[in-house]
Amino acid sequence: MSVFGPLNTPGPSRPRRDTPQGPEGLPASFRVALDQITSATTRQEATVEEVPAPRKLAPFAVALSAEVPEETTATNDPELLATGRFILLHDPEGQDSWGGDFRVVIYIRAELEPEMSDDPLLASVAWTWLSDSLAQYGAGCTHAGGTATRILSESFGSLESRAPSNDVELRASWTPRSRDLGRHVEAWADMVCSFAGLPPVPDGVLALPSLRRT
Repeated sequence: MSVFGPLNTPGPSRPRRDTPQGPEGLPASFRVALDQITSATTRQEATVEEVPAPRKLAPFAVALSAEVPEETTATNDPELLATGRFILLHDPEGQDSWGGDFRVVIYIRAELEPEMSDDPLLASVAWTWLSDSLAQYGAGCTHAGGTATRILSESFGSLESRAPSNDVELRASWTPRSRDLGRHVEAWADMVCSFAGLPPVPDGVLALPSLRRT
């Protein structure tokens, strides 16, 4: 069952909830979290919508996807500059490893410029930028951890015509310290846009222009 529809629609950037009231049986704290998520203001450049959530990580969960397409009119199927996932987990009884009853898990992937694939500072910069973005949006957290990975892909056989690609992946999770979960969604969506090489929003957040695809 879908908890809510797409977060971004043409026109106003603030999403609207398609379902006035969530499914029966949800804890009050999780209902509040869903309301905060659907009230989040995400950037227009990113298409954010609900996707199926994992069922085995926590009793309650909701997941979002984000895609930042290349701005072009030359094709009806533009390439994606960056993609991302946001998963909010909730266990009313809490989990020791979380240090709380909510846990945010994110994933972001973008293609690198070829000359950046061997930059030894790339992973640490991505993690530092994550921390700065959460702070900028007031998305306080604890028990944060994650990995930044560079991936070189080469194709062979029937796929050898595909050009090699260099990607960066950021996987991270944290326990929200503040109960305004919308701030965490906004920080994540802005991170996806920055990984795509878009200018920073709001002012004061540093983008990673080296991640932008050529």
